[in-house]
Order: sequence, then C-alpha cells, then structure tokens
Amino acid sequence: MIRKAFIKDINKIQKLINFFAKKDVMLPRSLNEIYENLRDFWVIEEGNKVIACVALHVSWEDLAEIRSLAVAENRQGQGIGRKLILACLAEAKELGAKRVFALTYKPNFFKKLGFKKVSHSQLPHKIWAECIKCCKFPNCQEIALLKNL
Repeated sequence: MIRKAFIKDINKIQKLINFFAKKDVMLPRSLNEIYENLRDFWVIEEGNKVIACVALHVSWEDLAEIRSLAVAENRQGQGIGRKLILACLAEAKELGAKRVFALTYKPNFFKKLGFKKVSHSQLPHKIWAECIKCCKFPNCQEIALLKNL
C-alpha cells in the first residue's frame, strides 16, 4: 500500500536508502535530513517493513524534485518504483509544479516514465542550494532528468 510516511517509518526509510548508498547507487540520507523532510516521503509498507520509499521535494516556484527512490532488492522489477514515481507526479501536479526533475545513476528507469536528460546547469537552484554541499560535488556522476507536467 502506497502512503505518506509517518515518523515511525524514519529509521526504516534511512536503513533502506543507506543500504543502496553503501553500494554507491544513490546518495545517503542522515536521520536529520529524513526528519526535516518527512512530509516529502511516500512509502510502501508490507507488514511492518518499508519495502520502498521516495520523496517529492519542492525546489522552486514551478519545480519539484523526485529523490531518494529506493525499492528493496527482492522487490525490484515488480512496478513498485513506477507506482511511487506516479504518486509523486500526481502530487507535484496537485501542488502546482510545472516541472519535475531527478538526479540519478539509473536514467533509463526515469526515461521510461517520460523524463528527458538535461544539463545540470538547467537546475541552478538545486546545484547551488544543495549539490554544492555534497561530498561528490563537483564530480557528481548523477544524470539530471526533467519531465514537464
């Protein structure tokens, strides 16, 4: 079941995200980051286990970011990530965003959902507000993708 995240999910979200971050396929998230951005997160829970998560973060006047998409390894390839992205896109439209972007090491997944590759320079608010603080800046290998809503 897809739902907005609750405080009780925070440790589970961090564990899932950081599992993939240790494999260097996504960026890690601190507990503080997740607490501060809890309202951005969606989860899919089975039993008491969070098997997938994603966040939709409003970046600017007409721009939102999909971040921290993670699906448990044993549940990948079942359409779970797609469902989470579609939930984020619907929420972005509802909020009034005109464009949604993602920075990812897995661009083909997003391209299948209508995202197009763009230059990082097309996302100056993201780059100068957040990316500049990242340990991988300026040698980031994430691919920037954008979807017009």
